[in-house]
Amino acid sequence: MTRNGGSIRIDEARCTGDMACMRVCPTEAIRVRGGKARLLESRCIDCGECIRVCRPRAVSPVTNSFAELSRFDYRVALASPVIYGQFGPAASPERILAALEKAGFDCAVDSTQTCEAVSAAIGHYLRTSGGPRPLISCFCPTVLRLIEVRYPELIELVIPIESPKEILAREVRKAKARDLNLPEDRIGIIYLTPCPGKMLDVLERPGRRRSNVNGAIAISDIYRTVRSLLPIARGSGGGRPQISAVGLTWATLGGQTAFLPPEHRLEVAGLRNVERILTDIEMGKLRDVEYVELHTCPDGCVSGSLLVENPYVARGRILEIIGRLGPQPRERELAEFCEKGEYLADRNLSAQAPGALDLDVGRAISKIRRLEDIQQLVPNINCGACGAPSCTAFAEDVVREEAHLNDCVFMALSQLRAKHNQVVDVVREAKG
Repeated sequence: MTRNGGSIRIDEARCTGDMACMRVCPTEAIRVRGGKARLLESRCIDCGECIRVCRPRAVSPVTNSFAELSRFDYRVALASPVIYGQFGPAASPERILAALEKAGFDCAVDSTQTCEAVSAAIGHYLRTSGGPRPLISCFCPTVLRLIEVRYPELIELVIPIESPKEILAREVRKAKARDLNLPEDRIGIIYLTPCPGKMLDVLERPGRRRSNVNGAIAISDIYRTVRSLLPIARGSGGGRPQISAVGLTWATLGGQTAFLPPEHRLEVAGLRNVERILTDIEMGKLRDVEYVELHTCPDGCVSGSLLVENPYVARGRILEIIGRLGPQPRERELAEFCEKGEYLADRNLSAQAPGALDLDVGRAISKIRRLEDIQQLVPNINCGACGAPSCTAFAEDVVREEAHLNDCVFMALSQLRAKHNQVVDVVREAKG
């Protein structure tokens, strides 16, 4: 079952009901009923944790295929910086882009220069804007969903800057439409994504205008094809813009904040660590920090769930390329980009409550009381045997009539003992 506009799919035929996905979900968006996992659409933040732990691979990302791209006259691949760490040392960024074009794209575009420009925009915005601190990065869609669902008080702290892929897609579409004399809607911009969260950003875009990107393909889905084409792929011999070493750092943790003094920045990776930092900010801590870079993937984008290479190997490869590129000053160009203000995002995030128990106030109050009564009955040990991740979640399911009290093994045993005692009493009375 697939969430409408979401990026996670659960294949019930593959699902074994082992509950691993349910246990790692940070927003309690998964239940296991009848031996099969199912998704609670309003709670899912598309973090991909369930994809990581599902051994039978019943949980998978919803991405595009090459067949779906045939509707466009011209197809452009936007390469995330992380793709350069996925192949061996002989695979230069230029050769990887050339292999993508041999794989079926009409054009493959590097995004590192745009990432560098957005880094400059972050610094410019921090210097020129007032208001409370710290500001929170907005480039991990899963973090944005997490804030909307669990930390809505922090929405005003999300920095209003557009993502590199959206800025680049907008500019590439205009340029290609002009150069090729094609309508802009005949040009397909496809992002090569390292995680399902970026797919959500393309598909759903909550609170934003329509994405400049037309679709996303998992890097893991095209990995074998690109690898097989690398031996015959050749760079364009200077025809492409130079890879930006500064922009390439976006593939690793801390890439967005390298321009800030260490005491004014935090870089945090891993879902549990992100939750801890957001909780601290919600409690009024970290006010002396200017900017917080957050990634729900364990080591930043280089460890996305839709990648192939070991994240530590990939990170080493990225750092090797950065060291080889060396410094590339673009101060005047970046200053002009910042002064134009074209980096500002048209974003309107809003609180996304998981859903009220009832739309009618009177019935909702009655259900809350029922919920409290059930919480007194259940053992509150969060064993998960009922198919819900916690006793509180189970109580909510019962109130919503999505589960029964006897789905709890302890409640079922209690009822069984009560019936057993009744039978014993009847037998004793009959004998007496």
